[in-house]
Amino acid sequence: QVQLVESGGGLVQAGGSLRLSCAVSGTIFIFENMAWYRQAPGKQRERVATIATGGTTNYALSVKARFTISRDNPRNTMYLQMNSLKADDTAVYYCATTDGLGNARRWGQGTQVTVSS
Repeated sequence: QVQLVESGGGLVQAGGSLRLSCAVSGTIFIFENMAWYRQAPGKQRERVATIATGGTTNYALSVKARFTISRDNPRNTMYLQMNSLKADDTAVYYCATTDGLGNARRWGQGTQVTVSS
């Protein structure tokens, strides 16, 4: 079955950086559109960034110019480089495969990112 495993979360000071990874198995990764989501306490889950099979990317306005989504197809892995982190970025971050409309289909278990101010 399809499995997505996130890693790389942790505690970082405001202004710092983290890189999240999402290892994907059980599917042909190069055919999967992918996305990162996050959910902060008491808030709805929001989509942070997407990357299509061809490499086209899109970002939420709140993270544009600070976060970079990428994929390494030979390694079946997606990344989220997060720079200039703010306290508002504190959340559980999830990776997901998406359908052609950008709707999430399968989820990872999430990784906690905490930014101290």
